[in-house]
Amino acid sequence: MNVISPSEAVYKGMKGAGIDFVVSVPCVNLRELMRLVDCDHEIDHVPVTREEEGVGISAGAYMGGRRPALLMQNSGLGNSINALASLNGLFKIPLLMIISHRGGEGETILGQVPMGRLTPELLDVMEIPRFSPSPQEAEEVVAVAWDLARARGTPTAVLLDIGFWRSLR
Repeated sequence: MNVISPSEAVYKGMKGAGIDFVVSVPCVNLRELMRLVDCDHEIDHVPVTREEEGVGISAGAYMGGRRPALLMQNSGLGNSINALASLNGLFKIPLLMIISHRGGEGETILGQVPMGRLTPELLDVMEIPRFSPSPQEAEEVVAVAWDLARARGTPTAVLLDIGFWRSLR
């Protein structure tokens, strides 16, 4: 039996979906996934400092024929709400968001908890479909999330909590 890490499962899902353009904001939970993306010569990776910057760059990449994903932490969701609504939502631009969902059970940083609690509700209010797969489901769910984003012309979110990152297949 071949054991792969949770990050490898997400990466394989992105590859299966044909993701070829990734924008990322630093996050400790996403570092292995970012390393995998950096080693893949078929994916262009653009690190950014703010999530809304990543939303805009991803939108431009999509309009240029690319399949974009944004790797971010949920604490930055608030930073990107206006861009997601007024750019992606208004102009029907799909985006796969791989979100490290901090602030839930097992969180050691108190400042992460408020946004962690609000993240699912914010995505629901924004009518952004969300998925929370296990590591065993991640490869398939990531590909499904991109297919849904393309079909609806909307962002989709794959929320990956602390338990996800601590698991092995």
